[in-house]
Amino acid sequence: MPGRGVMTSPLRILVIDDSAFNRRTIAKMLEAIPGVEVVGDACDGEEGLRKVFDLQPDLVTLDLAMPRMDGFGFLRIVMEQRPTPVIVVSALAEDENVFKALELGAVEFIPKPSARVSPELVKIREDLVQKVLQVARTDLRKVLTRTMVKPPCSAGTRLANSSARQAISHVVIGASTGGPPALQAIFSAIQEPVPIAFAVSQHMPPVFTRAFAERLNKYSHLEIAEAKSGDLLLPGRVLVAPGGRNLVFTRVGDEVSVQVVEPREGQRYVPSVDAMFTSAAEVFGADLLGVVLTGMGNDGAQGVLDIKKAGGQALAEAEETSVVFGMPKEAIATGKVDKVVPLPLICSEILRRCYN
Repeated sequence: MPGRGVMTSPLRILVIDDSAFNRRTIAKMLEAIPGVEVVGDACDGEEGLRKVFDLQPDLVTLDLAMPRMDGFGFLRIVMEQRPTPVIVVSALAEDENVFKALELGAVEFIPKPSARVSPELVKIREDLVQKVLQVARTDLRKVLTRTMVKPPCSAGTRLANSSARQAISHVVIGASTGGPPALQAIFSAIQEPVPIAFAVSQHMPPVFTRAFAERLNKYSHLEIAEAKSGDLLLPGRVLVAPGGRNLVFTRVGDEVSVQVVEPREGQRYVPSVDAMFTSAAEVFGADLLGVVLTGMGNDGAQGVLDIKKAGGQALAEAEETSVVFGMPKEAIATGKVDKVVPLPLICSEILRRCYN
């Protein structure tokens, strides 16, 4: 299903949640968005499936914990039979269920502020508006393809001829919408020791990043964990910036540790890719590779400029595989990206630049 591009007709949305209060509240917030029409609601995945086929909505908001058929069952069937962009709106923030939903084809997620039915649900309004308008333009074929990507990334890759000026051993990666499955595809492809230290900033709210890092860790030979201040950045390790905070670097002698810091007031994108890239450029200089993956906005573009000014290298994901070609497009527009690479080749390209 292609993205809608410039919306000339109403964006038709189906709301699925087992709470009548939540359905009404979410519908009310959605209907306040110009150009949006809520065409129906459903109390569980079974009813949601019937209405997807009957109403043919452009987008679905989906709870995960529901009776009869939960959100996972709904996703499996709808993505096979009538692929439709889905935003998960769920309180399941302390385990990996949200990331399982993303692997099944959901495009984005929004955490409910409370597991209980609560008037606090209105706090998601700004996030809901932003993500609905963005996801409405998503090419769902790219989302579904990403869940099946198996990047060719093996020991032989590192022996290939490299055009890089020098071998690098530190890699920083930034991502937003579409990032979790992409990062899992990249890191799960590394199944042997590598002399590379990684750091990741994935736009994500607090709480989710620990479960995200744990899930990544299950599928990779690398040691992957949510970062804590004082953690050392070491070969074979991936440190993931905690949701809602930024990751920066400090060198003491031959060791580099990370610091988890509060974002500056009004900072739009958190964890900030720019903040991580810029700090890494100051510490690692020419020994650094920055990678900008799929995502909305321009986070990472300034960081690419800083990495290149310090003598480092930069890659950006190609439009053909980016779920949202916002962040990569802005990075490429700086004129400083060394190479634009589709997702299936990013892992091998990283390794190619780490071995000469």
